[in-house]
Amino acid sequence: MSTAAAIDTRGTAGLRPSRPVDLRRAIRLGPLAGVVAIVMAAIGMVETFESRVLIDPFLALGYAALYLVPFAFGYVAAQPPEQLEGFAPPKLGGRNVAAGALAGLLCGVLLTGFSLLAGAVDLRTTFPSVSPAMVQLLRFGLGAGAAAVVVPLVSTVVGASGGVVHLLPARLRRSILYSLAWVLLWGLLEDVFQQFFRGFRVPGLNQMLYARSGGLSVRGAVVIGIVFFGIYWYLGGRKTTVRGRFEQLNQQQRVRVSLVAVVLVFLALAVLPSILGSFLSEVLDLAGLFLLMALGLNIVVGFAGLLDLGYVAFFAVGAYTAAILTSPNSPRWTPEMTLWGALPFVMLAAAVAGLLVGAPVLRMRGDYLAIVTLGFGEIARILLNSEALAPEFGGAQGIINIPTMTIGPIIIKTPQNFFFPIFIFVLLAVYVSLSLQKSRIGRAWMAMREDESVAETMGVNIVTAKLSAFIVGAVLASLGGALFSAKIGAIFPHSFNIVVSITVLVIIIVGGMGSIPGVALGAVVLIAMPELLREFSEYKFLLYGVLLIFMMIKRPEGFIPSRRRAKELHKDELLQDAWMDIYQADAGDEPAEGDV
Repeated sequence: MSTAAAIDTRGTAGLRPSRPVDLRRAIRLGPLAGVVAIVMAAIGMVETFESRVLIDPFLALGYAALYLVPFAFGYVAAQPPEQLEGFAPPKLGGRNVAAGALAGLLCGVLLTGFSLLAGAVDLRTTFPSVSPAMVQLLRFGLGAGAAAVVVPLVSTVVGASGGVVHLLPARLRRSILYSLAWVLLWGLLEDVFQQFFRGFRVPGLNQMLYARSGGLSVRGAVVIGIVFFGIYWYLGGRKTTVRGRFEQLNQQQRVRVSLVAVVLVFLALAVLPSILGSFLSEVLDLAGLFLLMALGLNIVVGFAGLLDLGYVAFFAVGAYTAAILTSPNSPRWTPEMTLWGALPFVMLAAAVAGLLVGAPVLRMRGDYLAIVTLGFGEIARILLNSEALAPEFGGAQGIINIPTMTIGPIIIKTPQNFFFPIFIFVLLAVYVSLSLQKSRIGRAWMAMREDESVAETMGVNIVTAKLSAFIVGAVLASLGGALFSAKIGAIFPHSFNIVVSITVLVIIIVGGMGSIPGVALGAVVLIAMPELLREFSEYKFLLYGVLLIFMMIKRPEGFIPSRRRAKELHKDELLQDAWMDIYQADAGDEPAEGDV
């Protein structure tokens, strides 16, 4: 074989040709997309979401959510293979579009079959949400014959559009996708943005962007789309990011920029509650309480690598300690202290609880640790609910008439006022997390997270590291519990179930374990968003599960990962070397030049 022929078979400049898009992948993904769409319809999600108008009068949330499925699966099916070292870039063309269209077609065929079956057979004994209205919704209001043609056709076009996206230049693709996402988000969070504009005394923007019947007007959707397209187009053309420019500054300039940013954030947060109003401030308060707990659990799980499924027990310790010391209706002791006076005792009780939980599990790790801590969390809830301890903790009746917080003569009652103490405690937790992360004990936690046996061999005191992680995490959770009891005014055992622990754990997994900005984003996505979108409340935990599965498969490091965590989970060079070995093994079966 000549050298020229060898170069030709291996691609330009000696590179091996990349593998084309595999249509068999589209055949596998298409039916899966159809099953997902059918499940969404069968549980009533599509019909429930249809009441929320996104763009009046063209698009509602029901159709947007339903046909996001073939678009997403078409996008994945048409995704070109990764370019590996030594291989030519993958060729983009009609095969990408065909893969997306094929996945969309198979999805549409299954969805059509389900709508025809639901129209012919009463499925409501098994799926109560499969109503005639839902069937008509799936068929676009058409008859069975017309729907059998239109639904697969629409799904095919939507799936093909997911494939077309790959043919666009990266800058254009990013600008289009992000601008469309922002248009949908502005339609989805209509109440938030309208309240925001009213708070800033610019109600004219509401009239310009939103329709009176609900949702974005066509003009508003176009304006928002153009604005965000321009923003992302501009950002995509820059050679350096904001972080890159910040890292290029000298130490003095970094300090100055950081101080200005902190001052601006404080000023914005100072006026935020008065702008948002009572309801949105209540949502922020709830997200802040979960963020405070998540920052504590982030130390235990994200920094130290100790999987704790009973974390709600520390939250309960803080709430009950504060309630017993401040409420005049405390079952046995009624010292009637202020919350500020009770906080030292709250933190002391939490530290003791952290020791009691941490000491028995010093030699446990992984799944065994998770199961044992889960047991501790359930034991705490059962004890608080038991009749035997009712004289101390109130049993199922809980503790009521807990006084609210006061700062001097100021009584903190409204959600707007509660935002500030919650924000202060969150800042305290952030400061503690950052300080410990860079300290000696923080480095010990990270070494223990990587490999406990190696860390112990290298001289890390595992006992001290584990107990300190449990204690710090418990104290931060107890502060959230104390604020919770003062805010609600009454506490009951059923408020401290395992769901709280799982929710906090999902927050740090989705946001990014070991990443403080990631934890904050996780609290916004998983706590604030469901509260703002009441249509999601019935399906909240289902969506939690879907999001968690997606994150574990596609982005296990979280939305905003810590750099160290991202490096641990993404070993691209090793992966490329592995693929090179495979291709070299395949090439070894080819005859050598002298043999031809």
